[in-house]
Amino acid sequence: MSRASRSDPMKGGGRVTGGLEHFADVGGGVTLAYERLGDGGTPLLLVAGLGQQLHDWPDGLCALLVARGYDVIRFDNRDVGKSTHFGFPPPGPLDFLRKRWHTAQYDLSDMAADAVGLLDALELSTAHLVGMSLGGMIAQTVAARYPARVASLTSIMSTTGAARVGRPALSTWRLMFGRPAGTRTEHIERTVRMYRHIRSHGYPFDEQAVRTAAATTWDRDPHPAPGVGRQLAGILKSGDRTAELAAVTAPTLILHGDRDLMVHPTGGTVTARAIAGARLHTLPGLGHDLPVGVRPMLTDLIDTHIRTARSTDAPRR
Repeated sequence: MSRASRSDPMKGGGRVTGGLEHFADVGGGVTLAYERLGDGGTPLLLVAGLGQQLHDWPDGLCALLVARGYDVIRFDNRDVGKSTHFGFPPPGPLDFLRKRWHTAQYDLSDMAADAVGLLDALELSTAHLVGMSLGGMIAQTVAARYPARVASLTSIMSTTGAARVGRPALSTWRLMFGRPAGTRTEHIERTVRMYRHIRSHGYPFDEQAVRTAAATTWDRDPHPAPGVGRQLAGILKSGDRTAELAAVTAPTLILHGDRDLMVHPTGGTVTARAIAGARLHTLPGLGHDLPVGVRPMLTDLIDTHIRTARSTDAPRR
């Protein structure tokens, strides 16, 4: 049964075109903001990364996927954007060091349940999942815990939570744990500084696009730092998920860049090893962003993977 909220004029499986924002009750007291792009087609759920909002899946990439016949759904994870925010205080630096979490702290299994709840609200029995960074971890967890709901899995610039692999560079940690931005302007400048640091190499850096996206992030969710802190705690609380990923039965594609300073490329390697039959594709020059120049290639890789999964209809173990 659909759990689309009263705020959403399109109930259940109704089509939503034009990028209009809607809201769905996904259970557990959580409401997710989402957009549905395209005019029907094969359901494709895009899961965003740490602190990212639905618009961080760029319009241009979404348009390319829609043109391939996909019903593209992008959403705000819990604690960011216009989705439900939690009221307990985020962990501080010492809490992260000691791995001491608030009693209400959620983990990746809770965020995976949110994604499945969104599929329920949209009356979608299955979907192809594409997740980047934290979104890749969430998508992996959905595939491991809800195998019947995942037609295929594409995990981009992500990892398993295993120790000593897939970790941010020390220089990236320093930027992540700076004092939270207090104003819109400060947030934009810090976002530009971070993306200039983790950017891809060999592709032009579109500073104006980063500024525009950062402004949209602040306008949709002023002072986003507490939610980002709780999301990061959710990753660390989940620990090493390597054993759990052995349960993934969906055809799996792992995409990772060789210049990633946020999630070291070893994260992609160990994820591919953890999932039976997974295919690893390394993108030269790709960092921890989605520059315009790489989007056609990403579209081709995702589309080919999904079409192969559909044509082979790989049996589930």
